[in-house]
Amino acid sequence: MKPKVLVEADKTSIQVIERMSSLLDALARYPDPVSLKELSAVTGLHPSTAHRILNDLVLKRIVDKAEAGSYRLGMRLLELGNVVKSRLNVREAAIDFMRALHRRTQQTINLSVRQGDEIVYIDRAFSERSGMQVVRAIGGRAPLHLTSIGKLFLSVDDPKAVRAYATRTGLAGHNKNSITELTKLEQELSLVRARGYARDNEELELGVRCMAAAICDDTRKLVAGLSISAPADRLQEEWLEDLVTTAQQISEVLGYSPGTGIV
Repeated sequence: MKPKVLVEADKTSIQVIERMSSLLDALARYPDPVSLKELSAVTGLHPSTAHRILNDLVLKRIVDKAEAGSYRLGMRLLELGNVVKSRLNVREAAIDFMRALHRRTQQTINLSVRQGDEIVYIDRAFSERSGMQVVRAIGGRAPLHLTSIGKLFLSVDDPKAVRAYATRTGLAGHNKNSITELTKLEQELSLVRARGYARDNEELELGVRCMAAAICDDTRKLVAGLSISAPADRLQEEWLEDLVTTAQQISEVLGYSPGTGIV
């Protein structure tokens, strides 16, 4: 059992952290410097308590004192944020979410990025005990226009870039379901933009269907795609909402703000 003095010290430390967090959250809601009086009212902290904590944060450059009695978030937060961003990568951000989605669907979850005119599978979540699944090899590649994730990337290209892609690749197909005509590809990409997700209806491989959702970073850039691959007769429409939500959660870890769109 902890001595009473240590328990009380722990509670005091936690209380200080909670008060500091409430002040930082309050400052984050205001675009302009905020008065001590306003911060006290918003956080419910006594002015003297808020003043003491704010002064400590100013000394650490976490908060800037804009003018007498007025405060704003400090540059130290930007420095720390850039450190966090530099250490984040999409695989680290996605893997736990991918495993959770796999547990719910019992199908393979793929994470892919674009490299030139192809997508590259960079991670996956699957289980050998989950019965029939479609498992893509990590490092494997596939044409953009034949895959659900590839269509996501093409959908953010301008029309000229899409035509250039079609010219370079010849829109080669793998089977009778493959999109091999530019007009049909453009129609498909319009649907992707309107829906906010993409599909592969046995276009890459007969008997396999996929659905994909976009993962974006803090600059609103499409950086990866998340997809569910399944035997054609096993893919369930109710998975789509879960897939889109999961991709959104991963995007938020990367700093993306919902509702800002994709570039």
